[in-house]
Amino acid sequence: MPRTPSVPGAPFGPLEFQLVLLRRMADHQPDLVADARRTLGVSVTEMREANRRWQAMSRSPRGRGAAGRYRSVLGPPESRSARRVGDLECEALLWPVPLWPDLRFEVLTGPGGAVWNEWLVRAPGCAGPVLRGVGDLVPWSVTVDEVASAFPPARPLQGSAPGRWGLAFTASGAPYAYTAEFTWGLLQRISPG
Repeated sequence: MPRTPSVPGAPFGPLEFQLVLLRRMADHQPDLVADARRTLGVSVTEMREANRRWQAMSRSPRGRGAAGRYRSVLGPPESRSARRVGDLECEALLWPVPLWPDLRFEVLTGPGGAVWNEWLVRAPGCAGPVLRGVGDLVPWSVTVDEVASAFPPARPLQGSAPGRWGLAFTASGAPYAYTAEFTWGLLQRISPG
């Protein structure tokens, strides 16, 4: 059962973090976000307050670095693994996100602990949906990596805000190209062109 979100000044935890993710997604999928808020038992005001507090923590000159902030909010990562990106050795940290039990929030850190990427990915051992065509791309069902793998050669696009990404791709037999938009790595919508 979800707990009541904290009041201003109280500790910021996993519930509030999920509200931060939802706040950014509300621009594209307000109905899905409203359903998720009801599941969590929180109001729009509480979601906005959680986002305000997250932004204040992120911008605070006395605040922790990004990786430290995630650890303080989400606790120890569920898993850690080494990952090579080009010539650099990185570390991937994964945390569960109860709203999406088959996904994990991944923070990719580089040398010195700098955060390079932060988004939702499929949990190890969980199979994503089979993607045969554009009709299989349902909002909140797939991640950036899954769409890029299903429709090569997908081309990354600059997102419209922090936490947003895009992919340009073509599907077999489709008369035109598509753009897929993601928030925190989770599909929000696709459009032709």
